[in-house]
Amino acid sequence: MTSITRPTHRGDTPPPRTGSSEAEVLRGFLDYLRTSIAAKVDGAPEPRVRAAAVPSGTNLLGLLNHLTAVERWMFLGDGVTDWPATFRAAPTDSVADIVARYRETVERANVVLDVCTDLDAPVPRPRSGRPGPSVRWALTHMIEETGRHAGHADILRELIDGSTGR
Repeated sequence: MTSITRPTHRGDTPPPRTGSSEAEVLRGFLDYLRTSIAAKVDGAPEPRVRAAAVPSGTNLLGLLNHLTAVERWMFLGDGVTDWPATFRAAPTDSVADIVARYRETVERANVVLDVCTDLDAPVPRPRSGRPGPSVRWALTHMIEETGRHAGHADILRELIDGSTGR
């Protein structure tokens, strides 16, 4: 019989152990992904952090800039008129600037979420015209959006400098 050798330590941060309520699970996984992608971008070297490594033009810094815009739109009520433009960081923004802006946006979004006790209620974002989506939908969408782009970021960061893991 052939034995399989398994690594004893992966080097990745494991998924969170959250509370048992639906809100605690959703918030726990969203924060886990937020922390993962910010860490993936933090410390990435210039100018390669801006370089497109794939034909679509996707780059590591642009991914975090985009997620900042999505968080601000979803939870803070900011308007976005050009979603493709959110995938590009300004040339004057450093890696540290983009990471700090993302983390500050996440903190502000969490303040909004902290008062959301009913997952069926709309996100209380200041936007006129129509109510926001339910808190449940918003959290689920942000988990999907952040997880998708965290996967992209994993690959891009590995192509930049070989860095892997969460």
